[in-house]
Amino acid sequence: MSRGGMVIFTGNSHPELARLISTRLCTELGKADIYLQENKETTVNIDESVRGKDVFLIQTGSDDVNNAIMELLIMTYACKTSCAKSIVGVIPYLPYSKQSQMRKRGAIVSKLLATMLSRAGMNHIITMDLHHKEIQGFFDIPVDNLRASPFIVQYIQENIPDWRNAVIVARNPAAAKRATSFADRLRLGLAVIHGEHKETDSEHIDGRHSPPTVRTVDGMQMLPVLIPKEKPPINVVGDVGGRIAIIVDDMIDEAESFVAAAEILKERGAYKIYAMATHGLLSADAPKKIEESCIDEIVITNTIGQELHRLQCSKLRVVDVSQMLAESVRRIHNGESMSYLFRNIPLED
Repeated sequence: MSRGGMVIFTGNSHPELARLISTRLCTELGKADIYLQENKETTVNIDESVRGKDVFLIQTGSDDVNNAIMELLIMTYACKTSCAKSIVGVIPYLPYSKQSQMRKRGAIVSKLLATMLSRAGMNHIITMDLHHKEIQGFFDIPVDNLRASPFIVQYIQENIPDWRNAVIVARNPAAAKRATSFADRLRLGLAVIHGEHKETDSEHIDGRHSPPTVRTVDGMQMLPVLIPKEKPPINVVGDVGGRIAIIVDDMIDEAESFVAAAEILKERGAYKIYAMATHGLLSADAPKKIEESCIDEIVITNTIGQELHRLQCSKLRVVDVSQMLAESVRRIHNGESMSYLFRNIPLED
């Protein structure tokens, strides 16, 4: 690989992952000073030439997500104004990807973030397991949405004794497609937890719920009354009795739903329960809840730094995905096709 035309910089969100990627590429991280001033302003100083080079910026979502975004934007603009040939953002977990749909009078924040990154000067995005694949359409630049499922499938086969006696579980119907993809590749059964308690928009009162004006003019008809959706009792569709239950999803943020799913699976006879996801946000006291739950092991990748979470939860296992990220960087720099990284990956994965 020709390294003369490439330089890799990292922000402060996940320097360990950046070091793993650069080591696999047999190169060193570029020199840059990125820090927060006393007045809370972010400062970025690029300490080496990037003129005419392919620049790769490694930054991911973290506990300090807003500062991570600001660092990435300033790094991008600094490289653009320093005449970099191309600027590629390596963002394993794209921040604000959960806010990709309109909620009442809210905003589609992931669209806003996509616009800011493009305007700052970014030419290409490498990410992994977007929360909603439609987010790719928010960008006006190429987005490679890599998959972590091959690493998780490999972990299941190599680290779970008697994995052939397992069943893949979707913790709600929305996760059924992803669970089906795992079940098909592992030749395992599928179970879906149906009837998860969710708070709907109809349970909130705001100005939109004001009824239409009642008119007594002849010929006017009242709008039909919308009947609120009834929540069915929680049930498990599929047999988990005497089996190993493996819950799969794209991320674990607040752990309540995973803990509740594990309790239901335990009641239905599952003798061991695993929870697996690509992104381990583990917000607030999620590590403590998992540690005290009936989940036997939780498996996530290192798209987000897990140093503190490992100390808080002994059940946590981390799978390294730096190999795929490094290979994507190498291929983009050398102008090679990315299709090899997506071989045998189903659309619903």
